[in-house]
Amino acid sequence: MVPPRNVVKIAVQMRDAIPQLIQLDQAKPLAAVLKEVCDAWSLPHSERYALQFADGHRRYITENNRTEIKNGSILCLSTAPDLEAERLLRGLQSESCEGRREALQHLVLLAPDMTFTREVISRDGLQRLGSIIEDGDDLGEVLALALRAFLELMEHGVVSWETLSIPFVRKVVCYVNMNLMDASVQPLALGLLESVTLSSPALGQLVKSEVPLDRLLVHLQVMNQQLQTKAMALLTALLQGSSAAERKHMLDYLWQRNLRQFIYKVGRTRPGRPFPAPLLVAHTHTRELAVLQNIIHSAVPLGDEMAHHLYVLQALTLGLLEPRMRTPLDPYSQEQREQLQALRQAAFEPEGESLGTGLSADRRRSLCAREFRKLGFSVSDPYPAPRPCLNPGLLLFQRAGPFLSCLSPFPQNSNPAQDLERVPPGLLALDNMLYFSRHAPSAYSRFVLENSSREDKHECPFARSSIQLTVLLCELLHVGEPCSETAQDFSPMFFGQDQSFHELFCVSIQLLNKTWKEMRATQEDFDKVTQVVREQLARTLALKPSSLELFRTKVNALTYGEVLRLRQTERLHQEGTLAPPILELREKLKPELMGLIRQQRLLRLCEGTLFRKISSRRRQDKLWFCCLSPNHKVLQYGDVEEGVGPPAPESLPEQLPVADIRALLTGKDCPHVREKGSGKQNKDVCELAFSVSYDHGEEEAYLNFVAPSKREFHLWTDGLSALLGSPMGSEQTRLDLEQLLTMETKLRLLELENVPIPEQPPPVPPPPTNFNFCYDCSITEP
Repeated sequence: MVPPRNVVKIAVQMRDAIPQLIQLDQAKPLAAVLKEVCDAWSLPHSERYALQFADGHRRYITENNRTEIKNGSILCLSTAPDLEAERLLRGLQSESCEGRREALQHLVLLAPDMTFTREVISRDGLQRLGSIIEDGDDLGEVLALALRAFLELMEHGVVSWETLSIPFVRKVVCYVNMNLMDASVQPLALGLLESVTLSSPALGQLVKSEVPLDRLLVHLQVMNQQLQTKAMALLTALLQGSSAAERKHMLDYLWQRNLRQFIYKVGRTRPGRPFPAPLLVAHTHTRELAVLQNIIHSAVPLGDEMAHHLYVLQALTLGLLEPRMRTPLDPYSQEQREQLQALRQAAFEPEGESLGTGLSADRRRSLCAREFRKLGFSVSDPYPAPRPCLNPGLLLFQRAGPFLSCLSPFPQNSNPAQDLERVPPGLLALDNMLYFSRHAPSAYSRFVLENSSREDKHECPFARSSIQLTVLLCELLHVGEPCSETAQDFSPMFFGQDQSFHELFCVSIQLLNKTWKEMRATQEDFDKVTQVVREQLARTLALKPSSLELFRTKVNALTYGEVLRLRQTERLHQEGTLAPPILELREKLKPELMGLIRQQRLLRLCEGTLFRKISSRRRQDKLWFCCLSPNHKVLQYGDVEEGVGPPAPESLPEQLPVADIRALLTGKDCPHVREKGSGKQNKDVCELAFSVSYDHGEEEAYLNFVAPSKREFHLWTDGLSALLGSPMGSEQTRLDLEQLLTMETKLRLLELENVPIPEQPPPVPPPPTNFNFCYDCSITEP
């Protein structure tokens, strides 16, 4: 006889007792179930007990989550959460250090459970933990456990971070600034200060004033990767919480203190040489040789969290360019006019010579305009006439300097400053051109003079190319865009040298000139050339070269001919314009290949994936694992620790039957995306978010995911769609199907190589007038 739907068969165990096998009626009140379990073991006062999941985080069973109990679940009988919280909080007040340590260990284990957390907080548990942290009697394991328990309790969001007292925050800051401190304490203290900085602007200012940047630089040089990561997390949190002016000041100071070297490469101090300033703060005991621990090129693989913080640091540093990118050139600014003149003089006037000595003012103005036109500016009028000016000072300035007169306010299409009034790139394009002319003068002169000697239609306009290239680089590097909450797409070469954006421009402008010559381009081909250069830069940046020199080598190897070859290869993979017989063959192959893709997606779900938990408050470092059971009937999932490999499916505490799933939701339809709002910074989360809705008693509940990558998003949504009997419509499925169809079609047509396939099938001949030609095998010949 099939048991009712709301009855599940489970096991209940208790220490030093024989386990019970019971049938749990989900319609029965939990208090009645507890009474029956206690009566079976002759335990009085059933209200003093509670049920917990025996595996995972041993979460308490409540009326809200009891529907998560499935057939075969193992529960254990334990002390009720209110009594357990009361017992552990009493243990925190024990005079014995061993008693406090044991109580804190149990507190850390139970803190992830929301029911237990509410009981602890309602009994002033946070205040008691705060007292232990503020007293600081034990700077070792007890303090580390107290910080970890405090963080776990605060993670639930029951209490706001803004309620923390200033003395408490200052005490945690003190632990960060101490030189001799337990290795397990400082990462937790840094993590707590990161949460405070991200959640409370007022306390964030306190942290910024109390934690010196030099101290964070010290933590970035240690061999402890966890301490490095938490120090970088706090550093990026402080930068994000600062104003634009403060952020620029902080970043300038960090680069002066060699932050780039600490991140990118290993530095050593030889015997007899002084330590770098940050190392003096650390009071290093070794006097002869110090090794600064590298981050990017470390022997230990870079973690996801550190990669994210390096991405944030790169984005914030590039964000300093945004004001210049948004500011147009002011034609009335003397400084900016002189910068434009410096560009012209660096290309056309040898050192010590002046423009057109002995020429008339009109002739000098004409020569100046012609040279700006050779630089690629849109100066078209060789004899511009200044418009009436009522400002005596400006009029005097226009008449004073003959070589500057061509930059005075001119009629339309005669002023080179007019090209730089476009935003973006604004003044950032001028900065790039000046940097190129000053730091690569020979390459700059060669670029300009080489194009000046070509025919007019084959000239590569330097100024126009620089302006468009600056816009292109800003788009590829996302200058001015808000930081993503989960992205890890940083470029290692960004930390390889100072002025990385300008250095990248110097490489790119020479690449543009090289591509221009390879394409034998004319002025009408300007947009085509920039499209090819964009593709060259994008493909090379996607390879994440570790240094600028490696980037230069790879991007120069990607010639125009190579780009055409790659385009042709990709086009052949994507083309669908085939002969009708081949299209018919592809249609016949599709069902079989779709079944193969479906099988692969389900196998991928069975392997499982690590997902990262994302909250609306801040980016969390917690992971959870989900996989499909081998019989494709149950989704198994549960939390895992950072740095631990994927767990075995049977060890996962949570289960969701596929039969209970109602629908698959993606993007903005997901409940956890709607809760986070519609800000630009949540766009990437929205693109990777999906949820499954399932029956939760009489209500509808959701299991929410944020995929680690776009590919994982496609694989999981396809697999869940296949489980629900829905079509797999992701972009990855389309690409996989196209690839399989192309391969299978080529294999089927392998014997027909060099045989032309007709567009139409040959005509079928008409039937014969009679069918008397049939041979009768029963008649034997004489």
